[in-house]
Formats: sequence, structure tokens, C-alpha cells
Amino acid sequence: FLSVTVPVGDRAVLPCSWRAVLEDLDSSSCHIQWRTIAAEIVFEQWGALKWQADEYQNRVNVPEDNLGSGDCSLLITDVQHGDTGKYESFMMVEEDQIKSRTRTRTWRKKVFLQAVSLLVTDYRSSETRPPGKDLVLDLRTPRSDRVAFQGRNSSEWSVLWVRGDHDTQRLEKHPHQEQLTIKNLRHADQGTYQVLDQHGQTVSSVDLTVDGGLEVW
Repeated sequence: FLSVTVPVGDRAVLPCSWRAVLEDLDSSSCHIQWRTIAAEIVFEQWGALKWQADEYQNRVNVPEDNLGSGDCSLLITDVQHGDTGKYESFMMVEEDQIKSRTRTRTWRKKVFLQAVSLLVTDYRSSETRPPGKDLVLDLRTPRSDRVAFQGRNSSEWSVLWVRGDHDTQRLEKHPHQEQLTIKNLRHADQGTYQVLDQHGQTVSSVDLTVDGGLEVW
């Protein structure tokens, strides 16, 4: 199977081509399914009909324009740690027809196409700023819930910001983008900043060094 690694908040493309398996399939009859290894349906599309699992609502899609050329890759936007796992794609095809006096029954079989392993990782970086400057933390996803801070010489973590908090003199959440600005940096702001999701998992980590210059109070 294929492996794809993507940081939290980015877009993942799980590659798949049905033409490699079903060369003679009429593209107008494509009925694609993507499932997890536990056999739970993540996304299903048959013509204009689409279905998404609740935890993937508005985040998964197989572009209809690509299906005709054989591309049935699954796009997952705003990937989360919970999306990590193995995915399998299938095409539902007509296998047989049984005619009776009253109706024709069409049997559909599931043809395996591709298996893809998705690993979602946290994002890590190091930043250096002089005193008095600002640090912009990228929250990366609307599902980021809080920011925790550990000072350079401390072993304890403290909660610096929680989604929904009002802006303060030194902390400001961008009204439209997933960014949190820490203003007027001081030497005491040196340390590690962790963006956490609703489950307490790390979305990103930034190691900050405040170096040089004079502090502005």
C-alpha cells in the first residue's frame, strides 16, 4: 500500500486510479467508496449522490471532474490526528442481472482499488525574535483549542490562551485567520509554545528564543 504523511491542518491526497483495475468501466457509472481499515465508510459517491461520514463532514471529496480520467483520489482537507490510519478504496460495479416478471434486479460487487496509509503529524519550528517584537503563532486549524506555554527554565506548563478568550494587551487572535499574536516580546517569553486540539493532542510546537536588544515596557 501507499503511505502519505501530512501535518495537522494541511490537505491530504490519498492517491487512487480506477483505470488501473477496471479498464473497460464506463466512467459515467462510477460508484466509488473510500473506507477505513475497520470497514467504516468515509466517503461514497455515485453520480451526483455523495455521502460523508460525520467526522469528515465538509472535509472529504473525490473531484467529479477527475473521475472520468480514472482519478478517484480522496482529498481530505484540514486533516486531524484522528484521521491517521489505513484507508481503502473500492468501485461498486454491476455483476449480474436477474430478470423476473415484475422487475430486473442488479447485483453490485465491490472491487478493491487501492490501500493508502495516512500519518498525520504535528508541526515543529524554532523562532528567534528581539525584545519588543511580536510572535505570530499559526494555529493551523479551526479545531485548535488552546495554546500552552513552558518557560525556558521551567518544567511546568501553563495555559496561555483558550479559543473564545477575549483579546488582551499582549494576546490577539486574528478575526479571520487561524493566527494568535503575542505582542511586545520579553526575555521571560522564551520557551516552548504548543498549540493543542480539543483532545489535547499537539497541533504545532514553536521553540522561541528572545535574543538581543533592550526590553520595551
